[in-house]
Amino acid sequence: MGGINYTFIKSGKKLIKLAFDDILFVKGLGNYIEIFLTNDKKYIYYKALKDLISKLPDEFMRVHNSYIINLKNVDAIQDNHLMISKYKITIAKSYRTCLLNSVGKLLL
Repeated sequence: MGGINYTFIKSGKKLIKLAFDDILFVKGLGNYIEIFLTNDKKYIYYKALKDLISKLPDEFMRVHNSYIINLKNVDAIQDNHLMISKYKITIAKSYRTCLLNSVGKLLL
C-alpha cells in the first residue's frame, strides 16, 4: 500500500473514509462484512472476507473463517481467544500458528 493508511468504503450512496488504525476487526457475514471501529461505530457492506484480506495492510490477519483482526488493536491473547477492546474473538486452529509467529516477532 506504500504508506497509505486509510481506505474508503461505500455505505449507501456515500463513500466513507476509514483509517486502518481505527479498524478493530472485520467480521464476515456471508457476502457481507461488518467493520468494527475503535469509536464503537460499525459499518456493514457488500464484500466477501476473502476478497478483502489482500487489500489490507500487513497488520491485518485472518484468525478465523469469519474474522480478520488488526494486530495493532489486540489487547491480549489467551488460549484460543484474543481480546480487542470489549470483544472476545476465537482463534481457529488453522490460523493459530501464523498468528503466534507474527506476535512472536513483536515480543520483547
